[in-house]
Amino acid sequence: MRIEFSGITLKNPIIVASAEPSNSLVNIKQCIDYGAGAVITKTIGDIPGMQQLTKNSKYAILNDQGRIIKGKVPRSFIFYSRSGYISEPAEDWISILKEAQAYAKANGSAIIANIASSTLQGWIELAKMCENCGVSMLEVNFQCPHPAGMGEGADGTWIAQDPEVTAFVTRAIVEAVDIPVMVKLSPETNRLTEVAKAAIDGGAASVAVNSRFVGFAVDIETAEPYIDGPAGVGGPWAKYITQRWINEVYREVGCHISGSNGIFDWRDAIEFIMSGARAMQVGSVLMLKGIEWLPKVIEGMARFLDDHGYADVASIHGIASKKALTTAPELFAVEPLYTLIDHDKCKFPKCKICTRMCFYDSLKEGQDYIQTAPDTCIGCELCLNVCPFDAITMTADKELALKSQQTFDENTVETNVHTAQQGLQ
Repeated sequence: MRIEFSGITLKNPIIVASAEPSNSLVNIKQCIDYGAGAVITKTIGDIPGMQQLTKNSKYAILNDQGRIIKGKVPRSFIFYSRSGYISEPAEDWISILKEAQAYAKANGSAIIANIASSTLQGWIELAKMCENCGVSMLEVNFQCPHPAGMGEGADGTWIAQDPEVTAFVTRAIVEAVDIPVMVKLSPETNRLTEVAKAAIDGGAASVAVNSRFVGFAVDIETAEPYIDGPAGVGGPWAKYITQRWINEVYREVGCHISGSNGIFDWRDAIEFIMSGARAMQVGSVLMLKGIEWLPKVIEGMARFLDDHGYADVASIHGIASKKALTTAPELFAVEPLYTLIDHDKCKFPKCKICTRMCFYDSLKEGQDYIQTAPDTCIGCELCLNVCPFDAITMTADKELALKSQQTFDENTVETNVHTAQQGLQ
């Protein structure tokens, strides 16, 4: 489970994200006790409005119907919340960071200080302060998932929208300290990969892909927005979007990546690594399941590696992204597939789901069975995926598909004729 990330060694790739589970020394120590490879502090900043915002934090945990979840939290939760930076002045965290780092070192973990400022000098001063406390690494929060203007000076938190500004500010911070710097990126841009490259060009050791989106959730019973208005939104549903960017940054930039936004359990963590992340950040699920959820993620990952014969985490790093087809010529060169139906397994006419979902006239309802038309089949595999009885397979052999349907047609005709003859007798 040991990995090399951004120039430091972590005992495992599970990092506690910058959020409420890391907003105090007590919480940080608990995260370490439960096995975190590293802990990122909640944002230490110098923007008064963003510090005050935390004292007015609001949360609404929603289900897939847009209703408040009461009781057990399902995997499909939507985390809708508004919070800010650590409420205390930055200098109050000097003693906390020193003790946290000492505790982390003694327990084989690491402390990453998350910082944010509204001025270039503020970024540099916060970076130096944290470095002097002995932390292993910095995460610079170039995006907070709230609308600009939410707090005094809060416009400065949208640095990750602009590649040139990202490179400029990153370079200034990197030149001011001797510890690795990770840039946290924003999904609120269609230039995320470009911004990631700018951060690396500016000297960053890695990027965190990515923070949360800004959302707007409505309670239709009261005709009001939840928690009064726009807020950050994330959860396991977002992992496919996060993994899209991880895959792209991994392929096009090739830098160290920490995946963030979408992890619920060890399965998601494995997906992040296979997409190209070296490490991943766990945040909202810990707020809902408790910090004691950490071992389930860590142990589940280790068990998966053992069960599948992988020697270590590095063995699966980027393995899925390396197999991805990304250009039209690559996709067009893929051998076409055709549908084969095992009529012994097929439950027609009780089940007709495949015919409802075929929009290429390749699956049709016959009198007694599903008929295939290989000449029109494009091999989209939708029927394969929806069949609840595993009655469908795909073949690249069109002749086999044609022959299979023809043979079944002939056998069915013979059976029907024989049955009819018996009836006449």
